[in-house]
Amino acid sequence: MVDVARKRLPEWLRRSLPERSAQATHGVLEKNKLNTVCESAICPNRAECYAHRTATFMILGDVCTRSCGFCAIKTGKGLTLEQDEPERVASAAAEMGLRYVVITSVARDDLKDEGAEHFARTIAAVKKSIPGVKVEVLTPDFHARPELIEQVLSAAPDVFNHNMESVKRLQKYVRPQARYDRSLEVLSLVKKIRPETYTKSGIMLGLGESREEILEVGRDLRNVDCDILTVGQYLPPSKDHLPLQEYISPEVFQALAGELMTFGFRDVFAGPYVRSSYHAGETFLNAKPLED
Repeated sequence: MVDVARKRLPEWLRRSLPERSAQATHGVLEKNKLNTVCESAICPNRAECYAHRTATFMILGDVCTRSCGFCAIKTGKGLTLEQDEPERVASAAAEMGLRYVVITSVARDDLKDEGAEHFARTIAAVKKSIPGVKVEVLTPDFHARPELIEQVLSAAPDVFNHNMESVKRLQKYVRPQARYDRSLEVLSLVKKIRPETYTKSGIMLGLGESREEILEVGRDLRNVDCDILTVGQYLPPSKDHLPLQEYISPEVFQALAGELMTFGFRDVFAGPYVRSSYHAGETFLNAKPLED
């Protein structure tokens, strides 16, 4: 692991902008008045993804009712639901030619169902609009309420993603309104309710976690039968967010992926620029079939 005292980005985190234009993707999103986590979370991959005509749709508004120290999304009172948003997401996904659609959201603790019905409606609208499409959802924890998780699963997403974000010791520091055990319970409930759904989670490194703590997350996820794990580098969106403790080299990411795969994951996607929905379709295709 590399000391973060050096202010310049290490060589492996320096990237050139893609040659393709991202304007077409911007245009589709603007026309349909849609939010993306790519923009709201200031994702470092957004130019690449937009250039390849893909994006992660963020439903339920762009204001989150939780305040995680790593996240750039605005915090405050949730916005009024836009009832036609599911159809607008479906329209944009079809126009972009997507065969694998990722849908996430802000946390909506202010809503009685925390946005579960809106998730289900959006999944259904996408599947109706694009025959044969695969849909991945990246959800808040819904306070691990089985009836809400079941409502999302009723629309048959192919992948249900809920991120641990960090190791157990750092949970209150990284996401004070969430709980490590509750996130594990979400993933466990998905498998109990709909075993044929792939489950997925992600963590970010560089906040001071140890190798053994990283492996502990892997073991805990496998104990609830989590299928896919993503591991990426934390990069502070601004000086007001949690400070970075260290840069992790590609070699360390590669070694961790190999070790974590021995726990029984169907795929582990790890690297400095990996995010939970980055190359999500390829990660899904790389995952070993559930029947294995």
